[in-house]
Amino acid sequence: MKTAIVILNWNGKKLLEQFLPSVVQFSSEQAEVYVADNASTDGSIEFIKENFPTVKIVENSINGGYAKGYNDALQHIKADVYCLVNSDIEVTK
Repeated sequence: MKTAIVILNWNGKKLLEQFLPSVVQFSSEQAEVYVADNASTDGSIEFIKENFPTVKIVENSINGGYAKGYNDALQHIKADVYCLVNSDIEVTK
């Protein structure tokens, strides 16, 4: 069974820096990790490419919001199970 973790992102580089390492570390053997980017301008895509080469990026051409962002991305991802994660919740210590 193929599983995909899909993280919707829009200008969430700082949040990706916080939680993407754990997502990749704890899911690398069980699932493919994708970031569906909603036309970010904060360097999110470059950050992922430089630091997480195993993470697949789906670049949406516009920021269509939550539902459109996921729907557009999921058209490009083939899996049996999808875990949808939103990057707009900040982790505090």
